Amino acid sequence: MKRHLTRTLTTAVAICSLLANAANACTGITLKAKDGAVVFGRTLEWGSFDLHSRVVIVPRGHVFKALTPDGSAGRTWTAAYGAVGLDAVEKDFIVDGMNEKGLSVNVFYHPGYAEYPAYDPAKASTSMGSLDVAQYLLTTTTTVEEARKAIAGIQVIGIVEPSIGVAPPIHLMVTEPSGKAIVIEFVKGGVQVHDAPLGVITNSPTYDWHLTNLRNYINLSAVALPSRKVEDLNFAPLGGGSGMIGLPGDFTPPSRFVRAVAFSKTARPTASGAETTYEVFRILDGFNVPLGAAEGEGASKIQGLRSATLWTTAYDTRNLVMQYHTMHNRRVRQIDLKQIDFATQRQLVRLPLDQDKSQDVLDVTPRR
Repeated sequence: MKRHLTRTLTTAVAICSLLANAANACTGITLKAKDGAVVFGRTLEWGSFDLHSRVVIVPRGHVFKALTPDGSAGRTWTAAYGAVGLDAVEKDFIVDGMNEKGLSVNVFYHPGYAEYPAYDPAKASTSMGSLDVAQYLLTTTTTVEEARKAIAGIQVIGIVEPSIGVAPPIHLMVTEPSGKAIVIEFVKGGVQVHDAPLGVITNSPTYDWHLTNLRNYINLSAVALPSRKVEDLNFAPLGGGSGMIGLPGDFTPPSRFVRAVAFSKTARPTASGAETTYEVFRILDGFNVPLGAAEGEGASKIQGLRSATLWTTAYDTRNLVMQYHTMHNRRVRQIDLKQIDFATQRQLVRLPLDQDKSQDVLDVTPRR
């Protein structure tokens, strides 16, 4: 009995350590173009195994059926809006996407803080697991206010995902084409919705904590520090970037949040959604996590992974264009939602992120 208990506790500790280290590094930012286009982009870090994400195209009229812990039917709904997104672990849930009205919904890990209420069988018809929430909002709402009302009308409960052994602890960023955004969190068995005017999100702790922590960095500036004269000596900055001295550079969620705010709020002006998407990708390049840099010893030996950053997405919410690149291929690929007929499509369409898991390299060697 004692040996079994020890083994169980050891397994639980290992799972908690895995979730805290390997899955806790996603970063999201928002940029706005001069023409009003709003682009939300994010990285997806998961250093424990390949999530085998696929592109999912959801037509209008598709019927979703949420599950509950006891296996009975949960919330059932019909998609009022078509959507495109990415799934995970080859399951029927979207963790990142945008609908045909330009609403973007994105899932981020929230370990140690996400806490769901106990499942009440009497509320089964309004209940769904945490990984059902993104596709529910994508297919039933078009604005952050609609999303705010929708989340208040459901019971989000914890359902164990076998691939990780726990109910996924998450929070979500919801962004509309106007740039208005909210963060939805599940704390102490309740739902907290935060306005997110900065358009930035990472992971734990809670969103309001991250905003408070920014007060420690109000000295940061894109403007270089001035020279100073001490006695007869003149001291000038050694190079550009001196205004950002003190900017945290590690991979922890609080540090990434500060960097994401600093970089997104000092980004160069961009004219259009397309140009803004370029800038989103450039900034997010600075948040990629090399395999083993944040997950600990042995992570680099995991089969099938080239990076802890599995993929990066960008959503032009005005022009309805989704773009992404992956750990296997940095070439940016695009899906134009305006070209998809969400009305006549009948089934979910799933496409691989990578047709070929290798870098698309253009050989420009001069030929003789």
